[in-house]
Amino acid sequence: MSQEIKNIAIIAHVDHGKTTLVDKMILAGKLFSDHETPGELIMDSNDLERERGITILAKNVSVNYKGVKINIIDTPGHSDFGGEVERVMNMADGVLLLVDAFEGPMPQTRFVMQKAVEAGLKPIVVVNKVDKENCTPEIAYENVFDLMFSVGASEEQLDFPVIYGSAKNGWMSTDWQKPTEDITPLLDCVLEHIPTPVFDEGNTQLLITSLDYSAYVGRIAVGRLQRGTIVEGQNVSLVKRDGSIVKSKVKEIFVFEGMGKLKVTEVQTGDICGIVGVEGFEIGDTIADFENPEALQTIKIDEPTMSMMFTINNSPFFGKEGKYVTSRHIKDRLDKELEKNLALKVEDTGSADSFMVFGRGILHLSVLIETMRREGYELQIGQPQVIIKEIDGKKHEPIEELTIDLPEVVSGKAIEMVSMRKGEMLNMVPKGDRVTIDFIIPSRGIIGLRNYLLTATAGEAIMNHRFKEFAPHRGEIPGRSAGSLISLEMGKAIPFSLNNLQDRGKFFVKSNEEIYAGQVIGENSRDNDLTVNVTKTKKMSNMRSSGADDKVKLAPPIIFSLEEALEYIQEDELVEVTPLNIRLRKILLSESERKRAGRN
Repeated sequence: MSQEIKNIAIIAHVDHGKTTLVDKMILAGKLFSDHETPGELIMDSNDLERERGITILAKNVSVNYKGVKINIIDTPGHSDFGGEVERVMNMADGVLLLVDAFEGPMPQTRFVMQKAVEAGLKPIVVVNKVDKENCTPEIAYENVFDLMFSVGASEEQLDFPVIYGSAKNGWMSTDWQKPTEDITPLLDCVLEHIPTPVFDEGNTQLLITSLDYSAYVGRIAVGRLQRGTIVEGQNVSLVKRDGSIVKSKVKEIFVFEGMGKLKVTEVQTGDICGIVGVEGFEIGDTIADFENPEALQTIKIDEPTMSMMFTINNSPFFGKEGKYVTSRHIKDRLDKELEKNLALKVEDTGSADSFMVFGRGILHLSVLIETMRREGYELQIGQPQVIIKEIDGKKHEPIEELTIDLPEVVSGKAIEMVSMRKGEMLNMVPKGDRVTIDFIIPSRGIIGLRNYLLTATAGEAIMNHRFKEFAPHRGEIPGRSAGSLISLEMGKAIPFSLNNLQDRGKFFVKSNEEIYAGQVIGENSRDNDLTVNVTKTKKMSNMRSSGADDKVKLAPPIIFSLEEALEYIQEDELVEVTPLNIRLRKILLSESERKRAGRN
């Protein structure tokens, strides 16, 4: 019954067509009967992934092609989800590196490729989107070679095969000027170049590299069986990270079949499987033989670089929109997230209703907040703080590599902004009328940078960043220069008042929206906070002045996305998140309290 198995991980930058390619491979493997037509982006299964067009969780799917079982593992391209990427590399024998024929390899691709090269995996390069106008597949290929060389690939890894094609149009070929009918050249290439795993003889060894959660059976350990066999009902030892051993028993086993899971009684060596019944495991533990357990080398997971304070919603509007509003609800939800979200840490703050949550970046944490908000939670989040470490008695902070792609005419503005935020320029490459600039910059400097850049470049700038290392603290970074406009009273935002205050700054609220005292309803055009009353209506006296009742013309309000709101707020402000709204507010709602605090 033993069948040849190939395990491949797909690496690509956000939006280079990775998930689309997997869809086409699934179709090529005839997983769906002819009468079933699946939707687009089958792999990006959760709503947030589809909306943002990015992959957040690593997922498994398998395709049978010419009698060989190909396990495809879709990896996240964004370094905020690096916790997911590192584990996946342990399950794969080779990688498919997917690059856009126009853009070439991007910073995030480099991040994941480095992990793959360190794991000693053999790459196949796929140059995708060759049907784009003005694309340069050969240059993209050369750039990939340079990238592989710079991350320290071996000679064998540098001798990689290349396939060109367009996943969207469903074809792959060895020559980009000769389109074919389907993507079989790619699948043939996988069979030819990706090594079939070779295993030592010996007793059971499986490294737990990811986990699944089911409401019925609890946590499911997922990993690749490195050697030996696993049978239903087998007694096993769980070897923990610290070397301690817990005896356990396998209740059920699943393998991945197509898009779903298939229950089996036994797993062959080299296949990726899910195991039910082993209690209390962590990622990086080994499931080993009952009598003579031998542990595998455990996985190192990158540590968090950013923290945010999560607290219960205590604004005047609490409980109006959400189902889950108490601290117990929030704590249970965070504990549940810790079960499967590796790079996350939660600490108590000493107060019962607030928690310190640590993550890999704003995107990583905002995806968690957005998911909670959609599930019906109400909560408030404080300003994101970068984690500062003491190394040899000196303060060290996280430094990131930043790449900005923007039109050449506005490049000076971008360089000036990054320099103000203690960034250093490393490299500048012109591409047509655009230019790509590389910097290193403290993580603190990146918070809020995207908003400024988009404003300065009329929305043209594309920015990517990834964590590099902890380096000595670089001193103060100027924050937001403008102050806030704060509501004085609770009520509705009246167009008459908004109109009279338009020259004071920009507003974040629509006319007739419900607001409360202490809510941040706009940005002041000066650098101080200003309390304004926008709930005042026009006095109705009998006297009328001619021409005074012309139509009110209001500038449209600025509507923040969750990440933008988190990057925008100051230290004394919170973001209030409910299922229907994202509001900004001062921590102290009443003006007299704020004045008192200001004096102290």
